Amino acid sequence: MLQSIHHIAIICSDYQRSKYFYTTLLKLEIIREVYREERQSYKLDLALNGQYIIELFSFPSPPSRPSRPEASGLRHLAFSVANLENVLAQLEKQGIAAEPIRTDEYTGKRFTFIADPDGLPIEFYEGSDITTLHQ
Repeated sequence: MLQSIHHIAIICSDYQRSKYFYTTLLKLEIIREVYREERQSYKLDLALNGQYIIELFSFPSPPSRPSRPEASGLRHLAFSVANLENVLAQLEKQGIAAEPIRTDEYTGKRFTFIADPDGLPIEFYEGSDITTLHQ
């Protein structure tokens, strides 16, 4: 029935700030950028390693929503990384602070969180094997 996740949609409050965050700081690739006049909305399609993963939307005055990992709705967006310290050092140079590194009690793998410009939790998880997922 299902084949894969097609994409994740994110609505941002400040399009230029979020575009910069996802494309310049996280280095996601721009596939397509469209301004939809009738909706006063941008839609930015982003890829990671050539695979389409995120639609970044802007809308006039979107309502805010709780976004801490324990709030209802999307818990967080997670990226697999080879070396956590290297990623965090690159982000720190850009002024992005991370939470302290934690170790998953079930897998022994290390992970941490940052926040995107709207406070959406972004996780960096060391290792990519599906069997290493945490609870």
